[in-house]
Amino acid sequence: MSADLVAVAVDGWIDPERLFAARESQLPHAFWLDAGRDARTGWSYLGEGEAEPDAAAVRSVRCDARPSGEWPAGPFRGGWVGWLGYERGAAPAGAPIASPDEGIPLEVWLRAERFAAFDHARSQVWAVAPEGSSKAWAAELAARIAAAPETPAWPAPASAMASSRHDPETYASLITRCRDAIREGDAYQLCLTTRFTVPASDATGDPAAVYAHLRASSPAHHGGYVRAGDVALLSASPEQFLTVADGIARTRPIKGTRPRGADAAADAALAAELRASPKEQAENVMIVDLMRNDLSRVSEPGSIRVDGLLEVESYAAVHQLVSTVSGRLRAGSTLDDLLAACFPAGSMTGAPKLSAMTILHTLEGAARGIFAGCFGYVGHDGAADLAMIIRSIITHPGGAYVGAGGGITWGSEAAAEVAEVGIKARAPLAALGAALPPGW
Repeated sequence: MSADLVAVAVDGWIDPERLFAARESQLPHAFWLDAGRDARTGWSYLGEGEAEPDAAAVRSVRCDARPSGEWPAGPFRGGWVGWLGYERGAAPAGAPIASPDEGIPLEVWLRAERFAAFDHARSQVWAVAPEGSSKAWAAELAARIAAAPETPAWPAPASAMASSRHDPETYASLITRCRDAIREGDAYQLCLTTRFTVPASDATGDPAAVYAHLRASSPAHHGGYVRAGDVALLSASPEQFLTVADGIARTRPIKGTRPRGADAAADAALAAELRASPKEQAENVMIVDLMRNDLSRVSEPGSIRVDGLLEVESYAAVHQLVSTVSGRLRAGSTLDDLLAACFPAGSMTGAPKLSAMTILHTLEGAARGIFAGCFGYVGHDGAADLAMIIRSIITHPGGAYVGAGGGITWGSEAAAEVAEVGIKARAPLAALGAALPPGW
């Protein structure tokens, strides 16, 4: 893959959704890493990708490097955009895994060699392409901006009812079994998940429209649309899993969720309750300790830092409790080294990680698939930004699915945990036109 990409400024600003609707939404291999609806900060990246046949080429990228030279088009200088499913990390870590979903790949990387970069803070579009074709690409983008429809028209989702892998009563009984394992000392936290399935319909067959509805209802700073043939990942993820910049790796685990309130007073009370909850604090700190340990396996001694602890971040549908851990990568560290140390994310397994994954394999009884994995970009310069695959939809020829779950500790109450799963799954299912099954 060529690293000789250049960025050319394009005249005129446009909402990325308008360009997406005009072209990328119809392409079989395309990506949109989305800073969010009406974003005023951050970067979005939109382009067509070519499937990378050699995942080792991505995984062998050195992440300890510090990029050199001026680059005006944001942190992504070209490389790959894609996803890794949960079992793609659980199996190498030594955990038992269930049979994968047929026809739905657990690892996909699209080569990103020609794309548009959107600087939301400055309202500037950049055309990124190989040097020999960059000016032509900039001219093409300018023409597309001028011709793009003012307001994309997305078809309304059809009405459907989702089915669940576990009914609420069964999920509650699994929480009891999680607490049993914790009492026996086999784990001290377990991220128990389930899956909601929607049958094939016109809605599931139009992933671009589903994503438009998802981002409208659930704005997120790490949204994303990645389509690889007849499978697409549509995400309103609020959780950064791993970022790498200038040789520093960071992870931002989320543990602790509350719904938004009906008015300002109720909303503030829910955020304060989340911040003060001993159970949520304990759950979050457990994962912080786990991620400190994971990052230490690939970081220079003494470089691990907790940059933020128990901070409440608020999104359209939920408040979340977030912490930040970082470390300076050791010389020679590759993406594969970083993934081996940290993936799957502790916020989606529990701790101790291998014991937690082994227990959850028995309790959940089926594959998680792409859900609970990660997605985003890996730069050929060693930079990376990978988000957790939560609050997400996977569409495929047989329909679509949404995964959801929560961290179980000794202090968990089954009714509250069941309700939290419903909160997390409701918005992605609504983007598909589907309602939660009874009891959720």
